[in-house]
Amino acid sequence: MSLLNSKWIKPAVDTGDVCPVFRKKFITSGKIKNAKLLLTAMGVYETEINGNLVGDFFMAPGWTSYHKRHAYQEYDITEMVVGDAQNTIEITVGKGWYLSKLGWDDYLHTYGTEFGAIALLEITYESGEVDIIATDESWEYAKSAVLYSDIYNGETYDARIVPNDWKKVDIINVSTDNLVSQDGEKVCEHERIKPIEVIKTPKGETVLDFGQNLTGRLEFTIDGKAGDVIKISHAEILDKDGNFYTENLRTAKQQIEYICKDGKQTYKPHFTFMGFRYVQLDEFPYEVKAENFTAIVTHSDIKRTGYFKCSHAKLNKLFENIIWGQKGNFLDVPTDCPQRNERLGWTGDAQVFVRTASYNFDVQKFFKKWLRDLVADQHTNGSVTHVVPQVLPEMWAGSSAWGDAAVICPWQIYLTYGDKEILDEQYDSMVKWVEYIRCGCEEDSEFLFKIGDKHGDWLGLDAPEGSYKGSSGSKFIATAFYAYSTALLIKAAKVLGKDYMEYEKLYNEIVKEFQQNFECKTQTEHALALYFNLAADKLKVIDSLAKMVIENGNKLTTGFVGTPYLLHALSENGHAEVAYNLLLQEEFPSWLYSVNMGATTIWEHWDGINENGEMWSTAMN
Repeated sequence: MSLLNSKWIKPAVDTGDVCPVFRKKFITSGKIKNAKLLLTAMGVYETEINGNLVGDFFMAPGWTSYHKRHAYQEYDITEMVVGDAQNTIEITVGKGWYLSKLGWDDYLHTYGTEFGAIALLEITYESGEVDIIATDESWEYAKSAVLYSDIYNGETYDARIVPNDWKKVDIINVSTDNLVSQDGEKVCEHERIKPIEVIKTPKGETVLDFGQNLTGRLEFTIDGKAGDVIKISHAEILDKDGNFYTENLRTAKQQIEYICKDGKQTYKPHFTFMGFRYVQLDEFPYEVKAENFTAIVTHSDIKRTGYFKCSHAKLNKLFENIIWGQKGNFLDVPTDCPQRNERLGWTGDAQVFVRTASYNFDVQKFFKKWLRDLVADQHTNGSVTHVVPQVLPEMWAGSSAWGDAAVICPWQIYLTYGDKEILDEQYDSMVKWVEYIRCGCEEDSEFLFKIGDKHGDWLGLDAPEGSYKGSSGSKFIATAFYAYSTALLIKAAKVLGKDYMEYEKLYNEIVKEFQQNFECKTQTEHALALYFNLAADKLKVIDSLAKMVIENGNKLTTGFVGTPYLLHALSENGHAEVAYNLLLQEEFPSWLYSVNMGATTIWEHWDGINENGEMWSTAMN
């Protein structure tokens, strides 16, 4: 089966924000042996055959670098198609990542401007005859009951609407060469959580607390009256006074609006997801019963593999928060957050977390798919984009510790799963990233400073006033990661039986330059020098790091770059006790500080909420 002979279809007239539904009626002529469906959309889709939902893939086809890798799905629909009868297939398409404006401020991005779908049904009869039904000019479209859908803002749904006024579609004349069979995990529903409390806030707001910050969608059941309007907003937290708090969402609305039909009805959003623990009933003209509401946890279909339990209750809670943080941010792409107007696949976040992620869940397939998009978006000069899939301006590329995801992530997936295939598949990309740095260094002595200066030790606590970047030197970080990625590239070459002598020589030159030019000053610099095995006088650096931590009251000052390696640098070099004192620290800044403050996931900032209950900021929280 192939979609090559199918055509992309779209509404003949722009439907505006209203999501279109495409339809094809077809008559079968015999007893059916098997039936298959290939399908994807410009946007995200839900499909029904004879009124029955096809599959359980939520937000299909997922998010890829669409212009280069647009995934399609294959479904077995044998039990859904009726033989010797008229059948109907309907495909409803929402904006999804393809049509929603992704990013913020001046960086808003969309992949396209038109709703579209492409499909092919292959029906094989017991007689051996085959029917092929492909999207073409014979299909119809109408406006659906989904009046609006958006990744950040939510959904509006009018339950009174039954699609009518069907019209012929138009054809979108684009190539199908970028279509690829789905290679990642499907996104689907997992836990279903009931509210633990109905709250009346000091401002008089009616709020449901689900007790856990999660990613997913709200489902509710009501006995409604046609035309009644329900509006519900989603948030992660209440403010220090106990009121509903949405300022950290920035411009994301995270709101659903539902217009009722008559009678008992159940609704959940079709084409969007939220990051939330609390929901506010902005408009709800019925009696509020907690049992009528359910939060549905939604993420990629990754299998849990790692578990941890000890006698320290708060450490157990920290690990539970890490698990929830991973589930919340692994919705087809490893994102930074699931709630505000961002939700992007930051490469820095991915390389920081890939090791832990691969211990907690089986993420082999998940990361292989994402790394293929990294390759698709990697620039011809080897520079790696800051986010994958890339939706930011071209200048957002080429930062140390972010671009190094091209090397660190495939190497870690190989280590965890023994998957040589991923090294073979990603090897050229790994080489291109290292060569990008090397070529820049040869052309410009300040190149390492330039690529390192993008983010530095992001959110380091030793940052100068008014800066998000810690005090660790940008050129120090860039050179350290240059050495580390080169070392991993050498290891990958050895596994694959490739010539590595040139890169071994390069690595030795980088280490020599590092040792001649840099002295460790910050906790992050110490941790990198130790974990990456770059220190000329290792004992001196080890003792210096331990002393820094102890003199700081057994507290850390590291940000994105240093934190992943800090405990390892200590524990692997004779200072396990210092490492455990750091791990078990409960005062700010520490991992357990957030636990004591009631966190149910991992915060973006060490001080996301201070001891007075005040938020760190509205910018990134």
